[in-house]
Amino acid sequence: MSEAPVRPVGSAGPAGSASAARPNPNAVVAVLALAGITVSLMQTLVIPIVPELPKYLNASASNAAWAVTATLLAAAVATPMAGRIGDMFGKRLMLLISLVLLVSGSVVAALSDSLVPMIIGRTLQGLASAVVPLGISIMRDELPPERLAGSTALMSASLGVGGALGLPSAAFIADHFNWHVLFWTSAALGVVAFALVMLLVPESKVRSGGRFDAVGAAGLAVGLVSLLLAVSKGADWGWASGTTLGLFALAVVVLAAWGFFELRTSQPLVDLRTTVRRQVLFTNLASIAFGFSMFAMSLVLPQLLQLPTQTGYGLGKSMLTVGLVMAPQGLVMMAFAPVSAAITKSRGPKVTLMIGAVIVGAGYGLNILLMSEVWHLILVSCIIGAGVGFAYGAMPALIMGAVPASETAAANSLNTLMRSIGTSVASALAGVILSQMTISLGGHTLPSENGFKVVMAIGAGAAALAFVLASFLPGRRPADTEPAPVLAEPSAEPAR
Repeated sequence: MSEAPVRPVGSAGPAGSASAARPNPNAVVAVLALAGITVSLMQTLVIPIVPELPKYLNASASNAAWAVTATLLAAAVATPMAGRIGDMFGKRLMLLISLVLLVSGSVVAALSDSLVPMIIGRTLQGLASAVVPLGISIMRDELPPERLAGSTALMSASLGVGGALGLPSAAFIADHFNWHVLFWTSAALGVVAFALVMLLVPESKVRSGGRFDAVGAAGLAVGLVSLLLAVSKGADWGWASGTTLGLFALAVVVLAAWGFFELRTSQPLVDLRTTVRRQVLFTNLASIAFGFSMFAMSLVLPQLLQLPTQTGYGLGKSMLTVGLVMAPQGLVMMAFAPVSAAITKSRGPKVTLMIGAVIVGAGYGLNILLMSEVWHLILVSCIIGAGVGFAYGAMPALIMGAVPASETAAANSLNTLMRSIGTSVASALAGVILSQMTISLGGHTLPSENGFKVVMAIGAGAAALAFVLASFLPGRRPADTEPAPVLAEPSAEPAR
């Protein structure tokens, strides 16, 4: 059976047809960025109420934590699948489905007063996490080349913008209103984003066709869930426990078998031959390191701000203050998106990525020295945010410069997944360090100052690793100034 032909990007179609149908670039960028911010808001939505969730849901603390874990697992499974389905049947269609899942999950969570419906709602919200890579892929198909670098940098930055702005907003709502309002707000934003996408974002003309790889999807889901469940819950279960070790072993076996299968099927969920191209491989490896670096800061700074002043290094601030301190980071990421795009256009995305790594590493190094005042932490978060903005703007350009247009959504989704794996590993490793390096205060065990400094040093080390990995990338121009390297599906003629 042969695959359906790949349909061309609108800008590459017959003369006159593309320009006549070209959408308003400003509207497309604004709407897709809003959708990305809406989804990233969902990820920080429950942070202010995590300590109260056991009381709200009449559940133990360990069970209530599944309201966070379920979202992580759902996002990891859904993101690569949504990207592949978007390439096959339409990126805008998959984006709209993702927003429907976000709204549905928000409504379920808003109506919940017990654990099971909350987990269901948070799982549905996690299934919407492919919005950002899908939005970047739509931009590649629909925007004029000169707009692509800046627009994808802004879309990529929306992950940080939504997360940074969502924390103070969620803290304010949790302090002044019923906690269910958090989820009603998320649902309302999702409805607005859905309506605007319907009205202003066109469907891409690029299709890969073919069949959906259900076996590959099931294998990837089992492997990722096993891996991330072991990483995220290992500290609770014990890293040497049978459950944790069993999940790690299952992940290794299943992912190895999955890779073997994907290399031998004619229409794989993930084209592993594309992912081992040097530009794609090293970009994804650098993404893991950057995901680690970004999340390490998100773990350290809020705790430093909230720990009691009696520790000698804690600042004794409220969750609302934490949100306000972290919010400028998101604005800095957005502000540096056009700077990142300008460097990408002039020097290439490799240079942009390496600059981002240097800035992030410098921010962590400064944090080791400056951590005793609120303004210290604002400065550090802004520096790290600027570096992450550079890096997140460069990654889509690197990916899109190395994959055919018909694989853009799947490749961007896999890159997003790599960042998520980095954040999960950061959470687990930081949790181990901070639980082992402690002090006692008033009968309570708290993370020590040296523990925080070790986490910061590791964050700087992850940024240095990202720099080294980026140095192996080929020095080529960004995707918006070069044609896609392949114009048809590699597997259009399946092996017999």
